[in-house]
Amino acid sequence: MSAAERSRVRYEKRGHAAYVTLDRPEVLNAMDLRMHEELGSVWDEAEADDDVRVVVLTGAGDRAFSVGQDLRERARLNEGGAPPTTFGSRGLPGWPRLTERTTFSKPVVARVNGYALGGGFELVLACDIVIAAEDAVFALPEARLGLVPGAGGAFRLPRQIPLKTAMGYLLTGRRMPARVAAELGLVNEVVPADRLDECVAGWVEDLVRAAPLAVRAIKEAAMRSLEMPLDEAFATRFEWEQRRMHSQDAVEGPKAFAERRDPVWRGR
Repeated sequence: MSAAERSRVRYEKRGHAAYVTLDRPEVLNAMDLRMHEELGSVWDEAEADDDVRVVVLTGAGDRAFSVGQDLRERARLNEGGAPPTTFGSRGLPGWPRLTERTTFSKPVVARVNGYALGGGFELVLACDIVIAAEDAVFALPEARLGLVPGAGGAFRLPRQIPLKTAMGYLLTGRRMPARVAAELGLVNEVVPADRLDECVAGWVEDLVRAAPLAVRAIKEAAMRSLEMPLDEAFATRFEWEQRRMHSQDAVEGPKAFAERRDPVWRGR
């Protein structure tokens, strides 16, 4: 099967974890429209599957997580008279993409190896936990290409690091080494490339050990309340917290603690 014919995304389940791999290593996992379409189906499946408690997102090969939009495809689309792109992906294949799927309730761990550029970096910014190899490099080079970081980079980066620092990277396209990304708080851990899988596995184990409804409730509350005044946050009825507080798991946790045993989570 040729590279053009095979699937752009690999989706595997191991226990309670789903592994999503951007699978175009021959072009550094550049994302074309077909990949976005496949990813849309993957996110739908992962969200709907109650057996999945955590998703790990990575890129195939050891050279790149993803270098973002497939610019060769974009050039062909431009020549064919396709509408220009801007912020967001509404009306395009795979919408809502992870970068706009703000209600995705399960934790997503980015396993970053090599380059995470443009849309690749924007995917990382949309993840909850980021583990990077020492050779990982992040950048939003759109300004150098006459484009904008349309998958949320212009919005998320200034929210996740100091404004002046974010503007420096956004307006110049400068590259950010993994060590700097960790110092800025964009990355949870930086490890040697040969320890990347071991480190990711440790985070997955900890996430799976936690109560699934509690994890979803905490993620929703933390993300939705970012722009809320505290009194409004306390007064908000969050959907996943309503499910958690009336669940069997909310009873099981304290009961297991009192009985000095490991809890058995049922996700209901």
